Amino acid sequence: MAKTAPRRSEQLSDKVGELTSKLQDSQAWNSIFRPGSIFRKGYTDSPRNRSYVIMNSVLYHLHPVKVKRHAVKVSYTLCLGGLSFFLFILETVTGIFLMFFYRPTAAQAWDDIYTLQTAVAFGLLVRNMHRWGAHLMVLSVFLHMARVFYHGAYKPPREFNWVIGVMLLQLTLLLSFTGYLLPWDQLALWAVTVGTNMMGYTPVFGSQVRFVLLGGFEIGSDTLLRWYVLHVLMLPFVIVIFMAVHFWRVRKDGGISGPL
Repeated sequence: MAKTAPRRSEQLSDKVGELTSKLQDSQAWNSIFRPGSIFRKGYTDSPRNRSYVIMNSVLYHLHPVKVKRHAVKVSYTLCLGGLSFFLFILETVTGIFLMFFYRPTAAQAWDDIYTLQTAVAFGLLVRNMHRWGAHLMVLSVFLHMARVFYHGAYKPPREFNWVIGVMLLQLTLLLSFTGYLLPWDQLALWAVTVGTNMMGYTPVFGSQVRFVLLGGFEIGSDTLLRWYVLHVLMLPFVIVIFMAVHFWRVRKDGGISGPL
């Protein structure tokens, strides 16, 4: 009996230790993956907690805590800024889909486009979405800037953001133009020929700019590769940076400007 008592106490202590470790593990797991853990301040609906959600969330950072009454009227903003951003996201998603079936070489570019339209499921639909989305994005950005100009939203303290918007319009036009060469058809070749010839007449360094854009003295495989890199990598990267600064300045300048 004297020997069995210590054994039972040891077994009991082992079980208590196991239960304690399991309880600690479950508490640690629940503290990380508990329901509602993504909300730092819980579920209580109060102005302060709503403000915390806005300040601490990346998705809600685009929207201020308080919105002026006129800023939510469709008749004032026409939703052109949000529509431009939505079309950029649409272009990104459809462009990634097209990259799976496209090779930027002079020997394969047009064949890949033709195969995409005829043999790939939903290929023609996605390509047309990408193409018409690009046209609509240029139009929406232009109309957005026209609306801002008409309402005088470029005046102090928003003049810096107006410059950012002008840069975004130029980048949007360049993004559309660089995608023009990628199908490698006659329309694209002659459009790029005219565009690069116009750039060649830039004072002082026009010939150097044309040489860099063409990758040589005439259009070839190097031209296609360079414009492909500009279209899918460099220009979207720069646009994302400018859009982030643009959204940030809207909030820093007190939100959307009021009507005249």
